[in-house]
Formats: sequence, structure tokens, C-alpha cells
Amino acid sequence: MSLHLPRFRWFHALPLIAALVGCAASGTAASTPEPLWGSEWRLQDLGGQAAMAQPAATLAFPQPGQAAGHGSCNRFFGPVEIDRDRIHFGPLAATKMACMGGASQQEMRYLGALQKAQRYEVKDGSLLIHVDGMDQPLRFSRSAPRP
Repeated sequence: MSLHLPRFRWFHALPLIAALVGCAASGTAASTPEPLWGSEWRLQDLGGQAAMAQPAATLAFPQPGQAAGHGSCNRFFGPVEIDRDRIHFGPLAATKMACMGGASQQEMRYLGALQKAQRYEVKDGSLLIHVDGMDQPLRFSRSAPRP
């Protein structure tokens, strides 16, 4: 008595294989955003609220592992870890100059938001940093690097 097994027809599996490969490829591309090292940015929007134009708040990534910028009144710097689309700022040190008007409040919100940053993306030329507890991300426009 012979046992007859049906032949597996590979052409039936091709659509499934193509779909799986497509999903894997698109997942990889979405989780690897543009590198930030060597870039400089100007804050445009602080969690859904327009940032003050002057004094401007900035953010720079001068070299791997370092972040620096201007909070509105004071300069700040500190460590930053970036892994794919995840971003985490370490303790930020800042100068202690007096701020006038709303600049002090904006600076406190901005630096506090950076400490709660979770992920980032570069979309349509803007840097978006998604922050724990904020409905809207921090939105930055690219600045020309200083000479």
C-alpha cells in the first residue's frame, strides 16, 4: 500500500512570501530615521504652542552622544542617547542668566520636555521630538550650521 502525499505548490505561497517581505522592509525603514549628529535645529512649536521667535530656543547635536543648545535665555549641554528612533537626554547643565518676560517660562517647559523625550522623527524637513505627557511633539526647523 503506497501513501500518496500531495505536492506542495510553491506558486500558492508566493503572495504570502511577498507580503511578509514587504512588511519587514517597510518596518525597517520606518524605524531608522535620519541621523541627527552634526545637525542644528530651531524650536518652532512647544507641544502645540508656538515658540517665541526671540530669544530663539535651539537644539544641536555637535557629535555623537552630545546635545547642546539655547533654552531661550541660557545655553545648555549634556549627554544624549539615540537608538533608532528612540532618544533620551541625560542630565542637562545650563548657564544661570536671568530671563525677561515669557522667556523664562518657555525655557523651563522646553528643558523639562527634553528630559521626557522618548522618540524622534524627521518629517517634511522638521525634527519632531515626541515627549511623554505631551499630546503634540516638539517641532523644530533645521538651522544652518555655524561656521
